[in-house]
Amino acid sequence: MPQLSINGQSFFADAPPDTPLLWVLREDLRLTGTKFGCGLGVCGSCTVHINGEAVRSCMVQFKDVSENAMITTIEGLHPSNTHAVQQAWIEHQVPQCGYCQSGQIMQAAALLAKNPKPSEQEIVEGMNGNLCRCATYSRIVGAVKRASEIIGEGAKHV
Repeated sequence: MPQLSINGQSFFADAPPDTPLLWVLREDLRLTGTKFGCGLGVCGSCTVHINGEAVRSCMVQFKDVSENAMITTIEGLHPSNTHAVQQAWIEHQVPQCGYCQSGQIMQAAALLAKNPKPSEQEIVEGMNGNLCRCATYSRIVGAVKRASEIIGEGAKHV
């Protein structure tokens, strides 16, 4: 039974090798913050980090995740849910229905980890591919800008 490092903890999963990581997380390990959206890797609802990279977990097969990979889901982004992106999402009241938000937040956190001071155009490009049915894109961009400011102010972040 393969061991996975998820959110800084070890988990064992007994799933068929071709099972998408999304279903291992949600069904086998009960980490349900990662959402199923399209199953085709185009909506971003299932975004998690593998070794700091934002990936669509519906497109990663369980067999392709190495045992030394560091996986982070929305549940593990920050222990007290006070990551700069999470703070900014609250300040800007980004969610409406909220379904896509864990994927949006994970994408934004990966973007800011690589580029802590992105321009508006870099934010738009970095968030491209994460769909929001409620079309809160302007609030998302504003929240990513604000998260960048929070990071610049020295807030704790991953």
